[in-house]
Amino acid sequence: MDFIDIAKSRYSCRKYQDKKVEKIKLDKILNAAHVAPTAANCQPQKLIVIQEKEGLEKINKAANTYQAPLVILVCGDKDKAWTRPFDGKKYQDIDTSIVTDHMMLQATELGLGTVWVCYFNPEVIRSEFNLPDNLEPISILVIGYPDGEPQVSDRHDKTRQPIETIVSYEAL
Repeated sequence: MDFIDIAKSRYSCRKYQDKKVEKIKLDKILNAAHVAPTAANCQPQKLIVIQEKEGLEKINKAANTYQAPLVILVCGDKDKAWTRPFDGKKYQDIDTSIVTDHMMLQATELGLGTVWVCYFNPEVIRSEFNLPDNLEPISILVIGYPDGEPQVSDRHDKTRQPIETIVSYEAL
């Protein structure tokens, strides 16, 4: 499958089979995170892989993970993140988003479903996973084998704005 086909076949999966994700697939997903680019190569991401019952119960106190067998809590280290010198913008949120996207697309290529969860209580996450102050929980990537029919890959023609409305050349 080429890249655009992978990108088009990915959808927000909210129903999963009760089947563990194999270690070889998890390793490929984590390798995709490892090679993801980050600002100035600072690599501020910290990934917490959650697949045991106790960990899944803890994360479910803060977010809906749709009974998926695998969850990756994506955190950004504020102390490691590159900072833009002009305005002090720290890039851990952007860097971890790139990392999450790489993992999500790799999971799709492997036949797994994903949903990127940002609706969660960060204080519950902090408490349940004993995160130090420098680690900011950014997102939760839910992964597993889809249960049900996937969304059709040509849906983007109907659900996305026309490309002309989001792209301009040389000036706005």
